[in-house]
Amino acid sequence: MFELSRCIVLALVCALAGCASAPHVIVTADQSNAVAYWHTVGAQTVNATVPAATTEAEKYPAFSADMATMHVAIYDAVSAINGRFRPLYASPQGDFSGASPEAATGEAAYGVLRALFPDRASHYRPAYDSFMASLPDGAAKARGMALGSEVATAVLARRAADGRATVLVDYVPGTTAGAYRGRNPVVRYFPHIRPFTLNSMDQFRPPPPPALDSAEYAADFNETKDYGGMLSSRRTPEQLELARFHTEAPQTFITRNFGRFARSTGDIGDAARLMAILYSGYTDAIGACFDAKYHYNAWRPLSAIPLAQTDGNPATASDPDWKPVLPTPPHPEYPAAHSCTAGAVSELLRLYFGTGNVSFTLDSLVTKTTRDYADVDALARESVQARIYGGMHFRYATTAGYTLGKQVAGWTMGHAFLQLNAAK
Repeated sequence: MFELSRCIVLALVCALAGCASAPHVIVTADQSNAVAYWHTVGAQTVNATVPAATTEAEKYPAFSADMATMHVAIYDAVSAINGRFRPLYASPQGDFSGASPEAATGEAAYGVLRALFPDRASHYRPAYDSFMASLPDGAAKARGMALGSEVATAVLARRAADGRATVLVDYVPGTTAGAYRGRNPVVRYFPHIRPFTLNSMDQFRPPPPPALDSAEYAADFNETKDYGGMLSSRRTPEQLELARFHTEAPQTFITRNFGRFARSTGDIGDAARLMAILYSGYTDAIGACFDAKYHYNAWRPLSAIPLAQTDGNPATASDPDWKPVLPTPPHPEYPAAHSCTAGAVSELLRLYFGTGNVSFTLDSLVTKTTRDYADVDALARESVQARIYGGMHFRYATTAGYTLGKQVAGWTMGHAFLQLNAAK
């Protein structure tokens, strides 16, 4: 069984023995299951580069929303069979006992990918044919396939026209102190994508960033100026390596590393639930983050530091030649997106496993290194620092992002993917 099962057993043993510390969960990516198989296929599909684009998903990339749609369909289909958890979108009627969860998983995943990405069939059709051929023929397979198809249709209906194609007015760069200066910032449609569990993307919008003439702004300004510049004398090589680790494009970094969690159990029900939780929570966190970004439209350090003479704060000094050591993403500064998602993932893992003592590993294609995290907060703490060392953010933006991510995760786990009172 899954590490969570061992966690529960350990918790009971500790409760009887009077243990003072919480059990420790070690996530190891050494298991195989149908969910992990389709996670790999889904990741290859959403990250594929193809010349044609006919659907909204193909025209307006949002990898996490599309992976979440696929995994929610898998979760709803598997949940209809095992009856352990409440479905999120689809509640098919009927008795599905005896249906193959593997067949339901494959059909649900395939149905979603085929609808969202008709021009990328080469990435999922052969995988589907091979997967289904590997399952024994019979009533269980047929019932599982019928269930998966029904659930995929229902989930797609709930996610149709999800808002990513919202027509936006032309973006006008700011000109006043504190306003974002960039032209044509990216993914302005993210805040318009319909949430998976939140009521709205502005539900947990953080308060405004500190006033430009405040002591907090000056302290955080000077920290990034000192540690995040191209020519910093205070940043260590280890700190720069940490910043670089987190600069891989999210669509490859997240899908590859989330795959570790998909492979951490041989239980298809546990894997289905965990992956639906991670992707839906991540998607709502990034959408909420970009809602705040474009609401506050705050300038980045690459503008704020050279233009400090305009901020009205005597404790900040302009450096016209200051440049961040790493490229700055082309969208407003507050809050920090990496911290939004790291805060969400950390809290989702804490609530899922029932403990913060969860060890896991991530790797980066940028640094070609692997980092080990001893507990769920380690990733969030690291993200807060990494974007400062890279010169992309101020501390108040990273801490606000971390808080927002935790709030989204708490809502997700409190309102969705809940255990049913009684199993079928």
